[in-house]
Amino acid sequence: MKLSEIKQILSEREWKLTKSLGQNFLHDQNQLRRMVAAAQLNPADKVLEIGPGLGPLTELLAARAGEVLAIEKDRRLFDFLREKFRAAPRVKLIHDDALRYVKRNREWADWKLAANLPYSVASPILVELAQSPKGPERIVTTLQLEVARRLMAQAGDNDYGVLTLLVQLDYETRGSFKIPANCFFPAPNVDSMCLVLQRRARPLLAGEQRAAFVKIVKRAFSQRRKMMLKLLKQDWAADKLAGAFEGLKISPQERAEKLSMEQFVALTKNLF
Repeated sequence: MKLSEIKQILSEREWKLTKSLGQNFLHDQNQLRRMVAAAQLNPADKVLEIGPGLGPLTELLAARAGEVLAIEKDRRLFDFLREKFRAAPRVKLIHDDALRYVKRNREWADWKLAANLPYSVASPILVELAQSPKGPERIVTTLQLEVARRLMAQAGDNDYGVLTLLVQLDYETRGSFKIPANCFFPAPNVDSMCLVLQRRARPLLAGEQRAAFVKIVKRAFSQRRKMMLKLLKQDWAADKLAGAFEGLKISPQERAEKLSMEQFVALTKNLF
């Protein structure tokens, strides 16, 4: 779908795009093809797409995958897509709020995600999918550059924080590429990037330990400039924390932003 087609469809229907829904349609065919290639699809794959818009990515996904589940919140776009893909048995459309949908449906082990995620809800959707009992095998999504950097950050980086750790617990970065603003309509006021995430072959923590990890990470970063040992004392006994920090050779003066994923995992196992 070319930019001229998008403009024509919107003009004919007198549709105004809604900024609050993050409606910036990716129309550049080269970038769309790069996303599909990065998803590494085969005819047996099931793909989740969130925010399909007018369906340019949906078309490419349906040509490569066995099933595409596309969730669209805007009723106008949902009706348009239903008509557009009425003869496409591989495409299933759902009219719903995507964040609410993934909170209700938390088993995505056999799925991949390929989407131009609405920037306003990209972070909570990715966290929700990552914290599902079994998240998608592979995630390929466009993101605001700032969010992509947070997802790729390492200990000590300015972008390193809660979002980094909650997603990296289960996913590793497998690639990224920037997407110019003029590849979207309307062009966003922020820089964009497509990020590729692959689910870890082996979980870093057992299922029952994950809630403790989330609690530790959120508490440790609740006040970035404070020593995390003092912050964690709100939830754990001082002597237990002192023993854990000493055993793991973590300085009592250390701040959360300096601890690696491996250290947070080790601390979780110790305190759990």
